[in-house]
Amino acid sequence: MRRASAPLAALGLGLAVVAGPALPASAHNSVVSTTPEAGETLTEVPEFFVVTTNEALLDVGGEGAGFAIQVTDEAGLYYGDGCVDVGGPSLSTRGALGGAGEYTMAFQYVSADGHTLSDTLAFRYEPEPGAEVGTGSPVAPECGATAATPTDGEPATAVPGDESQAVLGAAAAIGVGVVLLGGIAAVAVWLARRRRA
Repeated sequence: MRRASAPLAALGLGLAVVAGPALPASAHNSVVSTTPEAGETLTEVPEFFVVTTNEALLDVGGEGAGFAIQVTDEAGLYYGDGCVDVGGPSLSTRGALGGAGEYTMAFQYVSADGHTLSDTLAFRYEPEPGAEVGTGSPVAPECGATAATPTDGEPATAVPGDESQAVLGAAAAIGVGVVLLGGIAAVAVWLARRRRA
C-alpha cells in the first residue's frame, strides 16, 4: 500500500477536523449471533465456528488482518488451522474439536469504525460415541503454517549449530570477496606503476 505524501496527509487531517463535528458519531459493531452460542452444548462439530455482527466488518486489504477465532479446551490446547474468513458482517473458521468437555471460543474483529474488538464465550462438547477426536496443539495455529512434529510428539526445535554454520558461511563468502577485491586493486596499482615507468 502506498503512503500518502505529507501535504496530502495534512490536508486530509485538516478536513477531518473541520468536517468531524458535522458527521454522525459512529458506533462499534455489536455481535448479534455466534456458532456456537454462549453456554450451548454441542453434540457434533459444526462445519464452521462463526461470529456475526450487526454491520459489515472493516477488512482493510481483504486479507483478514486483525481478525481471529481461537478455540481451546480445558487443558489450553488449540483446535483448528488458524485461518479466518471475513465476509460482510461475519468472520468464521473451520470447525475442529477434541474430546468431550468444556471449550472456550475467543474472537477478535475490526469494527466498521476502525476499532478492534474482542470477546470470549464458553460452550460444552458432548459428542456421540465413536465420534472422531481432533488433535489439539499447545500453541495457537497460524494459517498456512505446517508444524513439523517429531514422532515422539514433542515440538521440533532448531538443531544447534545450524545458525552458527550459516554465519560462518556468510563470513567466509565476505572474506573471499575482500581477498578478490584486494587482488584486483593490487593488479591495478602494479599496472599503473608499470605504465609510468
